[in-house]
Amino acid sequence: MKVVVTGASGLLGRAVVRQLKQAGHTVIGTAFSRAAEHLYKVDLMKTEEMHEFLDERAPQAIVHCAAERRPDVAELDPDAAEKLNSVIPGALARYSRKNNVFLVYISTDYVFDGKHPPYQVDAKPAPLNSYGWSKLRGEEAVRAADPDAAILRIPILYGEVEFNGESAVNMLIDVLKNTSKTSVMDHYCVRYPTNVNDVAHVIKDLVEAKVDQGRPIAGTYHFSAEEAMTKYEMCQVFSAILKVPMDHLQPQTEVDTSAAASRPKDCHLSTQRLKDEGIDVSFVPFQAWFQQYLTQ
Repeated sequence: MKVVVTGASGLLGRAVVRQLKQAGHTVIGTAFSRAAEHLYKVDLMKTEEMHEFLDERAPQAIVHCAAERRPDVAELDPDAAEKLNSVIPGALARYSRKNNVFLVYISTDYVFDGKHPPYQVDAKPAPLNSYGWSKLRGEEAVRAADPDAAILRIPILYGEVEFNGESAVNMLIDVLKNTSKTSVMDHYCVRYPTNVNDVAHVIKDLVEAKVDQGRPIAGTYHFSAEEAMTKYEMCQVFSAILKVPMDHLQPQTEVDTSAAASRPKDCHLSTQRLKDEGIDVSFVPFQAWFQQYLTQ
């Protein structure tokens, strides 16, 4: 199978490329600002350029990982986030429908307001910030253009990074280590940190089920790890592993009104539909993964 992965230079994109290659598939990765030797530089904003690139490669599947993933950045520049997270997915979906290509669009738990977890795939979205709205409109654009596409909503991610700022989880390590600076750390919003390798495995299984096995994989799916943690509790894990004190971190137990973007309290995603499809939803334990990663 030939698969194009957009955003292949990013944290999730790299994991998806690895998983698909390890499974024996031909993988073509695209990137833009961080395009490297093994990746193709493609400006997804230029629809004609994107379509020409896809025509030349003729993939059987496209995994769309490219996105503006930072809520505060999306809040400050919603137009740019709209283009990346809504307009481009719609253009890709129109291409996939016309050319009989299976599209997987990566979305987010932030399409929900966090008031009524756990969320099933048919729960009513109610985003609290521009990021969530832009991803929701991306979902709507994909559904309208290609009903046979798959939408995979996922939560906050972590994994093997090129720099800690690639992940809103990994970057907490830098805050923890900077013991000379007092920092307020969120101890209000409940998150479900999920390893990118586990997400990539689910994506691989979905693509294989649809393209190789001909199963009717389409519509919305949720994947998430199941360990509930605030960012303060994640820092407690890092503190224990690294033996770094965290007296300089002050737990914030109420909504952070200073943040550019509002955050939902608890967007726990139910993985039931994936289970019903026979997709493996197992996940690596948070502390066990970081214990190995931070001490190797």
